[in-house]
Amino acid sequence: MTAGFRIHARKSRVESALVDGFASLPVANVSDAMNRMTAAGSRLRPYHAEGRIMAGPALTVKTRPGDNLMVHKAIDMAEEGDVIVVDAGGDLTNSIMGEIMVYLAQENRVAGFVINGAIRDAEEIRESGMAMFAAGVSHRGPYKDGPGEINVPVAIDGMVIKPGDLILGDGDGVLCVPAGEAAEILEAARAKQAAEQKEIAAIRNGTVDRSWVNEILANRNVEYFD
Repeated sequence: MTAGFRIHARKSRVESALVDGFASLPVANVSDAMNRMTAAGSRLRPYHAEGRIMAGPALTVKTRPGDNLMVHKAIDMAEEGDVIVVDAGGDLTNSIMGEIMVYLAQENRVAGFVINGAIRDAEEIRESGMAMFAAGVSHRGPYKDGPGEINVPVAIDGMVIKPGDLILGDGDGVLCVPAGEAAEILEAARAKQAAEQKEIAAIRNGTVDRSWVNEILANRNVEYFD
């Protein structure tokens, strides 16, 4: 056994119909449907063109900071529609990937990347159309020595991601939906979105009820001063 330097087969993958269902929902609505208890941290920001929505099954990589050997292997292993999630410890000293790896991933029809570390060639990546979330940018290139692991659970700022889980990303950030709970969460997120759309319509037609604000203030014994 070579602990920390292993490649596992992915045993399951969230269903494509569920991926398609989530792809039309804002990440914020899905997060609310999960009781706001899951987040990958505000450092993970989009480095692609505005309006790009990312959704797909996770292919996970755990690597030492600044090394991308296992990321290269994951690109070669990826199935169409996968999101490659890389836990590189959040270190920004060396980039984990740049434009060449993006072009390789596009040939394999990868849906996007989540890099808990740095990238480089940021402008080229933005122009490529690949969905890319990362913690930062560094022109310093990566090493290719390992170690690392593929298709193991990883965690980014407390958000646990297992191989095959659903990864979502939009302008508000990245979210993981556990594959086994995806159908239930999809239903709840759709209900949340419908409620928000109803409220927006009420705002626009002047029928919105804002009495709840004063009710909460009264219950909390707020004091008013002239």
